[in-house]
Amino acid sequence: VLHFRFSDHSMERGNHTLITEFVFQGFSSFREHQLGLFVVFLALYVVTLAGNAVIVTIIRTDPHLHTPMYFFLSMLSSSETVYTLVILPRMLSSLVGTNRSISRAGCATQMFFFVTFGITNCFLLTAMGYDRYVAICNPLRYTLIMNKRVCVQLVGGACGIGLIVATTQVTSVFRLPFCATKVAHFFCDIRPVMKLSCVDTSVNETLTVIVSVLVLVVPMGLVFISYVLIVSTVLKIPSARGRKKAFATCASHLTVVVVHYGCASVAYLKPKSENARDQDQLISVTYTVVTPLLNPVVYALRNKEVKDALLRAAGRKLS
Repeated sequence: VLHFRFSDHSMERGNHTLITEFVFQGFSSFREHQLGLFVVFLALYVVTLAGNAVIVTIIRTDPHLHTPMYFFLSMLSSSETVYTLVILPRMLSSLVGTNRSISRAGCATQMFFFVTFGITNCFLLTAMGYDRYVAICNPLRYTLIMNKRVCVQLVGGACGIGLIVATTQVTSVFRLPFCATKVAHFFCDIRPVMKLSCVDTSVNETLTVIVSVLVLVVPMGLVFISYVLIVSTVLKIPSARGRKKAFATCASHLTVVVVHYGCASVAYLKPKSENARDQDQLISVTYTVVTPLLNPVVYALRNKEVKDALLRAAGRKLS
């Protein structure tokens, strides 16, 4: 007769253990540096929240920024803010606290919002690329093409795709029976949670790869096509000043696109490696901590219209 003992975070159901809690291993490889990591990540998180709040506020209050381009930017900043709220507070508490556990429902919820807003961000960047394409390649019809209804539909489409994909992915992952509780990560990402399953996850892994290709390669392809058309149009502008001005309107967006898609592609499209946990975590830190910070920093420092709006707001407060 076999006797099984189950811990407090699991109970028996059929032939499998029903896991009711998971435990994050987090940055256990950097145990002696965890306080330092906490300070750095907290500082970056505060700057990210403040930066995105400033971007959203300045866009809503300054009439000069009531254009499609800045409407998309405000939506991206709002989405990035929720995206970081889902992951970073929990990660920070794990770095300094002793409780690194999360309930099964909590893990599913975190994964759902992470996937939803991560994919929404990808498609919002695509919408911003389309906006720049219309502005430069079809300027006379810009206000007609990029009207308020179209802008709202593009944002709604980005959110809708995020919700559909997140629902599909989370449902497929949490239908699996789990036999282990230690998540080799600092949040409930898809692959680290799937690794805890008792059964073969080949179908789920294939689904994840297909989804990753669709939500990363397709938007990247659309942005690439937009910029090929933009560059070919800009090069036909006779004056050097006109070309410089046209490129300047795209520089901020292109910077954010390269870093955002680059990090996400490395994380989700690279071949699996069993011995690359620290490397995977470093990549994850980049797209969960650094990339959301990049958005407000790039647009605040490199975008003349946003800088001018900030100066006008500062001038009003001083007067």
